[in-house]
Amino acid sequence: MKKILINDGISKSGKQKLIEYNFNVIDQHIDQDNLIEFINDNNVDGILVRSATKITKEIINECPSLKLIGRGGVGMDNIDVQHAQAKKINVINTPGASSSSVGELVFSHLFSMARHTYHSNRTMPLEGDFNFKKLKKNYASGSELRNKTIGIIGFGKIGQAVAKIAIGIGMNVLFYDKNIKEQTISINFYNEKEVKFHLKRTDFEILLEKSDMISLHIPKQEKPLINKKEIKLMKKGVFIVNTSRGGIINEKDLIQSLNNRHIQCAGLDVFEKEPNPNIELLMNEHISLSPHIGASTLEAQQRIGLELAEQVNQIFNG
Repeated sequence: MKKILINDGISKSGKQKLIEYNFNVIDQHIDQDNLIEFINDNNVDGILVRSATKITKEIINECPSLKLIGRGGVGMDNIDVQHAQAKKINVINTPGASSSSVGELVFSHLFSMARHTYHSNRTMPLEGDFNFKKLKKNYASGSELRNKTIGIIGFGKIGQAVAKIAIGIGMNVLFYDKNIKEQTISINFYNEKEVKFHLKRTDFEILLEKSDMISLHIPKQEKPLINKKEIKLMKKGVFIVNTSRGGIINEKDLIQSLNNRHIQCAGLDVFEKEPNPNIELLMNEHISLSPHIGASTLEAQQRIGLELAEQVNQIFNG
């Protein structure tokens, strides 16, 4: 019976499915420093992680029993994928399971910024009982998303999920992805109707210039993609949202651009220094904040668990 260590948690349905597939499931978080010893002492065949656990070259080299590494989510920057594959270890993830959840969080930030609700939620508890009319005036200059242009940087499953929502509310969609020239996306409605839209890649600089709102959906980068140079190309008053990885936006340049009002608002779910974000970001009144919860919906967690279980079963049992 193959042993599967669930180190960062999994949905009950995913765990149950692994048990049904006759795996010996160890649902226990092992600290990073003790992971090699635990895997070897228990002869673990596969390990499932989220973002908390790092599967390093050392772990891969020192754990000969390991035949599978699974990541619940999209990005795999916490796994040395290249080295694992060189060692003939299967590496899997769940790229489609959380796309809808992340896409909806993007619009949670966009709607909140467009109508100032992220900010009014801070001030209403403090001033709402004696400053109601003033607050009403302060927040009376909201805007609609309909007929605005959204630029999506990175057009994988999550970027496409963002595009579907944007089209559904009447936005114009531009996308840039160095690996995708054109893409047909299908929007499925409650009455089983389906509408297809064919989109073509826009040049990166043109996307920056023409977008009213920009959403980032690319893997972790060695250096920021969005710096002062790229911000200067953007429209004055642009909104920008990052739900992918910290470090894609130069945080120092972002703060400066928010303070001089070139960027009107930013929505951040990820940060350079997680889990200890820059205090200047946390205190900036022009940023809508969330603590890296893009995939953290009950529905996404169910899908992630079940998708991992299916892939594990396929690899070990064929």
